[in-house]
Amino acid sequence: MLNLILKNYRNLSYRIRKNEGFSRTVYKDILGNKTIGYGHLIKNKEKFKNKKKYSKKHLLKLFEKDFSIAVKNYYKIFKRKKIPRKFEEVIIEMIFQLGIKNFVKFKKFNYFILKNKPHLASLEMIKSKWYKQTPKRVEKLISTLIY
Repeated sequence: MLNLILKNYRNLSYRIRKNEGFSRTVYKDILGNKTIGYGHLIKNKEKFKNKKKYSKKHLLKLFEKDFSIAVKNYYKIFKRKKIPRKFEEVIIEMIFQLGIKNFVKFKKFNYFILKNKPHLASLEMIKSKWYKQTPKRVEKLISTLIY
């Protein structure tokens, strides 16, 4: 399943890795959460050590797992909905970055996506706290959504 997901979303996977950046060591994200690799949020049960460098291969596998979860969450929410590919990719990247619990709070955004109104969906992105935290990333996603 993972290989099929990675194959179908190769360009999106690359774009997310580029947007996330990469670190072999633990760092704190914009919200102060411990993170590593390509934006992997470190969970309490995970034993990453500060200042230790981890292999890129190991961190890439971690990214692939996180990416796969984001895609599966997308399909759980939007199964059977006909959504343009570029909308789909924006949503998957949002789920990857925000996590599913925060993504589902974008109720108006999701409503406008389903109504094929990307400009109104974009306004919901701009009005969010998320936009204040990562404006350049959100603007890139808006560009993908609209153009």
